[in-house]
Amino acid sequence: MTQGAGQGPAMRTETLRDFRVPVAEPVPYGVPGALPEEAPVYGEYPAYYGEGAPLPPQPSVPPQPSGPPQPPVGQAPASGGPAPADGDGTGEGYDEGYTPTQRDLPVISRGGPGDTVQVQYVPQESPAAGPGPLYVVGDVHGYLDELVHELQAQGLIDADRHWSAGNARIWFLGDFTDRGPDGIGVIDLVMRLSAEAAAAGGYCKALMGNHELLLIGAKRFGDTPVASGAGTATFQAAWLLNGGQRTDMERLEDVHLQWMQRLDAAVLEDGHLLLHSDTTAYLDYGDSVEDVNDTIHELLNRNDADITWDLFRKFTKRFAFRDEETGPQAVRELLDTYGGGRVVHGHSPIPYLLGEVGTEDGDASRGPEAVNGPHVYAEGLAIAMDGGVTMAGKLLVVQLPLND
Repeated sequence: MTQGAGQGPAMRTETLRDFRVPVAEPVPYGVPGALPEEAPVYGEYPAYYGEGAPLPPQPSVPPQPSGPPQPPVGQAPASGGPAPADGDGTGEGYDEGYTPTQRDLPVISRGGPGDTVQVQYVPQESPAAGPGPLYVVGDVHGYLDELVHELQAQGLIDADRHWSAGNARIWFLGDFTDRGPDGIGVIDLVMRLSAEAAAAGGYCKALMGNHELLLIGAKRFGDTPVASGAGTATFQAAWLLNGGQRTDMERLEDVHLQWMQRLDAAVLEDGHLLLHSDTTAYLDYGDSVEDVNDTIHELLNRNDADITWDLFRKFTKRFAFRDEETGPQAVRELLDTYGGGRVVHGHSPIPYLLGEVGTEDGDASRGPEAVNGPHVYAEGLAIAMDGGVTMAGKLLVVQLPLND
């Protein structure tokens, strides 16, 4: 599927207007068994969460003109005069007009004064065979500085924020914006790294998260009413309730919208089924990864507020794999349908999966700041990658497969 900016027609967007934010009853999170089967669209997080090539042949010596005999190739004239001019200044007698390739350029060394020049050919380094290492990145949510720090720590970008990972492969698991300070800066960085990685023989790609759907809807449909299970809703209100940043909306351009709209929802990579959300809702859209992605792209292209809202609502679902009895079976259903040996997802912060947020004992060691790596669960079939960066946790950048 196509990754990156699209070339479709520019989208006319509606003017943002003032509105009232619907008030929803708070839902207790963090206590296993107290969570609803489907996370609410509004207020889905606690209040504080919002803050060897062969050697080439020696070139032949061209026919010598009449006159005094010429010295052998690579030796200075016996008379001490200047060496005959040639293509690259090395003393090689290339035919006129011949430009040596990089592989043909010789390395010249001398043992001492008067010794014969030793010419050695150094073959170019061949690119590494096969794909490079595979990395996944959890939910970024506008935390650009934290993302840059983690990518640099893994050697994936350099001090100037340019790709430095050669043929490595990176998959972002979605949710680039909202809650953090610079969602558009995150998108811009990922878009640029995608081009730089491709030029280096690797790639940098991304999946569509529920917050990409939310931002697309807020920009396209604004405060147009949509049908919601909780009554009438609008994308604009839902976007603000879920951490939408007005500075992101001000900087959002058509190129960003087109890029987000063309992101895939699922991918199978090295035996890992990569998804954004820990839900089985993907099964509603097709029996193969290709069908899921094609269906979601087609639905978004209809430019219909209710259809886009339904997509957003389904991909806000979470915790399908968490229950000890039903979770492993839910993961197996996805793997049996789409392939792979493990599901890797973002969306649900690891502290929520562990039931370590909202506890009453006040044990700080069990809070979001204690997250230092991905969470493997559901009998080892699922890997959670949202470290809870928006709640003082960690933005995770991890190489697969895990050594667990």
